[in-house]
Amino acid sequence: MNIYVGNLDYNATDSDLRNMFEEFGEVSSANVIIDKSSGRSKGFGFVEMPTNSEATEAISSLNESDMNGRSIKVNEALPRETNKSTARNSFRSRY
Repeated sequence: MNIYVGNLDYNATDSDLRNMFEEFGEVSSANVIIDKSSGRSKGFGFVEMPTNSEATEAISSLNESDMNGRSIKVNEALPRETNKSTARNSFRSRY
């Protein structure tokens, strides 16, 4: 299960995320999202856990918990919605 983690401290690292979630089971990956232009954290990340029951337990236990003085938001990540035809049509309607 892919898990969204929001409201992260801007100094949080991939290792910090991994360590927090490994308490609940196996972690396949843990990534803090970095802004390409500034090189700084965007304040959110994603954790992948292969076992859904462990992921669900992690979500319920860690949502609104404290990490480095911030109340983090943890929930199942939703897939990005990509609708290329809408993007194309909105451009054409303006010009």
